Amino acid sequence: MNRIDWIIVRRLLGSIGLTLLILYGLVLLVESLSTSRFAALSRLGGPGLAILAIAASAARWILDTLPLTVLVGAIAGLLNLQTTHEMTVIKSSGASVWRLMRAPVATAIVLGLLISMGAHAAVVTLNRGLTVEGGEARVGAGTFWLEERNAEQPYILEAGYVHPGGEALGNVSVFMLDSPRERIEAEIAELIGGEWVMPTATQFVSARVPEQVTDFRLPTTTSPGDMQTKISSVKDMTVYELAAALAARLNDPRKRAETVTQFIRLLALPASLCGSLVIAFAFTAGYRRTNKYGGTVLYGIVLGFVVYVVTEMAGRAGDAGVIQPVIAVLGPALVAIVAGATVLLNREDGRT
Repeated sequence: MNRIDWIIVRRLLGSIGLTLLILYGLVLLVESLSTSRFAALSRLGGPGLAILAIAASAARWILDTLPLTVLVGAIAGLLNLQTTHEMTVIKSSGASVWRLMRAPVATAIVLGLLISMGAHAAVVTLNRGLTVEGGEARVGAGTFWLEERNAEQPYILEAGYVHPGGEALGNVSVFMLDSPRERIEAEIAELIGGEWVMPTATQFVSARVPEQVTDFRLPTTTSPGDMQTKISSVKDMTVYELAAALAARLNDPRKRAETVTQFIRLLALPASLCGSLVIAFAFTAGYRRTNKYGGTVLYGIVLGFVVYVVTEMAGRAGDAGVIQPVIAVLGPALVAIVAGATVLLNREDGRT
C-alpha cells in the first residue's frame, strides 16, 4: 500500500472504530438493565464477573450487527475526507474510486477472517461460560428432553445431566410411547453406534415387579453431531465447533440447516464487510460541488439497512431449510456488492 492507501485505511478504521465504540457503549447500557442476571452473577463471582458477563454479551451484539456498523462508520470516514477536501486532492492525482477501494476492501477481508476465526470464537466462548441460562437444552436437573418418534420403539428420554460433549447422559428416564405404563431408568446412557447403551437399567412396568436389565439398548436417529447442537444453541457455537458438528454427521434436518447456515455466515463475514464498504464508497466517494451530503448519507444508510434486513430474513430461511444455506448467506452479500458497484458505475460514468 502507498501513502494514499494508508491515509484512507487509517481514516476509515478510525471512524469505524469510533462508531463501534459508541454503539458498544449503548449496548452496554441496555445490557446493564438486566439486574437479575447481574445479581445472580455477583453472588457467584462478585461484581467483576457480572461486569465481564455484560461486556461479553454486548460484544455479541456488536458482532451480530457488524456489517451495518461498518457501513455507518465507513460513510462517516469518507464524509470526513470529503469535507476536508482530501478526497478531492487524492482523486485529482489521477486515482479512481476503484483504485481507492482496493486497500480498504483488502483490509476488510483480512479483518473479517480474523473476527470470524478468532474474535468471534473468543467472545462466544466467554459469553457462553458466563451466561446464567443455558442453550436450547439446558444442562441442569431434569431439563434435557429427547423425543424419538421415528425409531422402531418410539420413546421420550429425560436426562438429569448431559456430558459436555453430548455423548453421554446421566440420571436417565425413558418413557415408552407404545407402552404408556412402561418406564426405564438408568444412571448413565452412552451414545454408541446409533444406540443409547445403558450398562445397567431398571425396567418399570405397571403391575409388575421392577426388573434389572444389563446392557440395555435403545435405537436412536440422533448422531453425535445432533447432540452437540442440541445441548447448545447453534449461535453459541464457534466456527470450530460448528465444523466439528458437521464432521460428526447431523441427522436432524433442521439442526443441519441451522448449523450449515451459521457456519457459512461466519465464513462469509469478509464478503458482508466488503458489501458494506462498496455501498459506502458508492454513495459518498463521488465528486460534489457542494458539501451537502444529507440525502446521500440517508440513501446509503437506508440501502445498508435494507441489505441487513434481507440478510437476516434470508438467514432465517436458511435456518429453516427453506433456502439453501449458501444462497441464503452469500446472496445478500453479493447483492450488496453488485448494488454498490452499479451505483459507482453510474456515478463514475458521468451521468449522475
